[in-house]
Amino acid sequence: MTTQPRKPTNLSLDAALLSEARALKVNLSRAAEEGVRHAVASAKAERWKAENAAALESSNAYVEAHGVPLARFRQF
Repeated sequence: MTTQPRKPTNLSLDAALLSEARALKVNLSRAAEEGVRHAVASAKAERWKAENAAALESSNAYVEAHGVPLARFRQF
């Protein structure tokens, strides 16, 4: 696994949370990166759902009207 280049960034954090994190020796850079990575993934998922809402609605309507395609071949 190759690591991506890192870029210094300034953040403003809740003072109490920052104190607690430091007391627990939490790596703030890694924790912030994980949080941002999670937020980016969530935002991408929401954008995908919005961009594909019409297709999802169409597919759901088809299944509701006609059932699951190839359902007769299901083993469960």
